[in-house]
Amino acid sequence: MNKNLYIGLMSGTSADGIDLALVDFSNDKPKLLASFHQAYPQDIHNKITALYNPDTNEIERAFSVDIELAHLFAQAVNTFLQQQQLTAKDINAIGNHGQTIRHRPQQTHAFTLQIGCCQTLACLTNIKVIGQFRQKDIALGGQGAPLVPAFHQIVFSDAKHDAVVVNIGGVANISFLPATDNKNPMIGYDTGPGNALMDDWFALNQGEHGSKKRYDENGNWGAAGQVNATLLALFLADPYFKMSAPKSTGREYFHINWLAHHLALTKIKALNLNPADVQATLGALTAISIANEIKKLSCTAKIYLCGGGTHNTNLKNQLNQQLTNYEILLTNHKGIDADSVEAMAFAWLAFAYNKKIFSNSPAVTGAGKKTTLGCAFHP
Repeated sequence: MNKNLYIGLMSGTSADGIDLALVDFSNDKPKLLASFHQAYPQDIHNKITALYNPDTNEIERAFSVDIELAHLFAQAVNTFLQQQQLTAKDINAIGNHGQTIRHRPQQTHAFTLQIGCCQTLACLTNIKVIGQFRQKDIALGGQGAPLVPAFHQIVFSDAKHDAVVVNIGGVANISFLPATDNKNPMIGYDTGPGNALMDDWFALNQGEHGSKKRYDENGNWGAAGQVNATLLALFLADPYFKMSAPKSTGREYFHINWLAHHLALTKIKALNLNPADVQATLGALTAISIANEIKKLSCTAKIYLCGGGTHNTNLKNQLNQQLTNYEILLTNHKGIDADSVEAMAFAWLAFAYNKKIFSNSPAVTGAGKKTTLGCAFHP
């Protein structure tokens, strides 16, 4: 076994597939050796997204998908190892985020649920799996999210300059990393929707844009529309955007029914909106909700983008329009592929578990104390 090689697995709120990262922890800073993406078949995507909201026979469906996803995760790992000419013995552990289907940190009996059975994954790969990272933070009074800022601090912080890492997945989150010489605390939280609402609206209007994809490629469809100020103001009036950190959210909040409710309030036909205008306005919502938070935190920070939203050219253009005084770069500029950052973070969380390193950030999540996150599952 190479004691320093870990695999991180991430399946985000967009539910588009599995991101895998092979990470070497031999040196002070983690090194990405290779990455892999396995897209979900349409039926798996549909099964996952159907679980974001309560429905009939929910427990039966959820735990069936729990095992089905574990098999897909194992298939991705085993295929990747074969491609890299590695074996299970070469990997110390897998850090498995799983697939979040419910995240309720605000209620009295707070909980979070990720599926993609860690025990099944361990048995199918013959590799130790570290998973269930969010539960302990919630048990300690935290939000259980976001967890990636602690990893961002390790790889993106700078002695002299503030940095903001913006991860745009289904939900968008930011990590504010003050210059380490200043010794100010790190801050991180979910800003609101990332790609999720745009993906949902795109899927509902497939006939309008003539695409068989599950997302608006390059943001071309949204770019063809016009942002509607009335609809945008209604979106931004949602209470989530006024909440103070620590805060986190998910697809069970920003989902298609949320969008439908707001469209009904605006009487969309009276506004003479076409579907591309709604898509453009959803892009503006994501960009403005991110930009508003960055402006509160720093006037000078360098901004590093990662996640699936980095492929949306229209969204990046909207961010640039909102943040004209900031330098905006992809995390690739710091040597880390923008599509691999989250998977790398969960490899690091597995590494931290094995090394008994504190891996949550109470300043970010609101947890009562620092702790080592995760549980181990052995083959």
